Amino acid sequence: MNILSLDTAADGCSVALRAGGALIERDEAAPRKHAASLLPMAEACLAEAGIGLGDLDAIAFGRGPGSFTGLRIAAGVAQGIAFGAGLPVVPVSNLAAAALAAGRAHGWQRVLVAFDARMGEVYAGAYEIDAAGLPVLVGAEALLAPGDLAAPGRDWRGAGSAFAAWPGLAATAGVVSADSALAPRARDLLDIAADACARGLAVPAEEALPVYLRERVAWQGGGPSR
Repeated sequence: MNILSLDTAADGCSVALRAGGALIERDEAAPRKHAASLLPMAEACLAEAGIGLGDLDAIAFGRGPGSFTGLRIAAGVAQGIAFGAGLPVVPVSNLAAAALAAGRAHGWQRVLVAFDARMGEVYAGAYEIDAAGLPVLVGAEALLAPGDLAAPGRDWRGAGSAFAAWPGLAATAGVVSADSALAPRARDLLDIAADACARGLAVPAEEALPVYLRERVAWQGGGPSR
């Protein structure tokens, strides 16, 4: 399955392409330059693979939670590409992508992901990694005060920028350890997106929307979390 993934949920700008079994990536630390960088990076990945948009099966993008501006940019570019090429889109949770990245990096099976949401809050989601290495959401993604963050059981690990923003958060949340530097990239969206496509969960371009947890305290829909 050929999938192009885009992510601008945080400071970095990231594009990944899986085509014919090969993985091609472009990553750039480009705060405030996402709009100018994202499409040329996608075009560079396609050119390196020697394929066109018509050879793709789907477009995936990091649908949040994350930077409001970044999410709008990724969603807009994904929609534009998908409209023009007649492709389906897979909005992928950035929290789920971080859980997948943590599972791959550390072999963790239970990951409590928490991103710094500013304004004294965190975006959070708890995920168990299944036999296929994919994250399965436990409960719901949420916007919380740091003091309300808690692992759903024993032997959970933490991942994400919130554990750096609040150095004591791992202890109060009840996780065994935490990787505060871990952040998802576009490559971490690909397996989740491929699984969603196989299960018929891709959506038309007009339904590919970002998710802003600050607008809804708890979110339970709008695209696959695994």
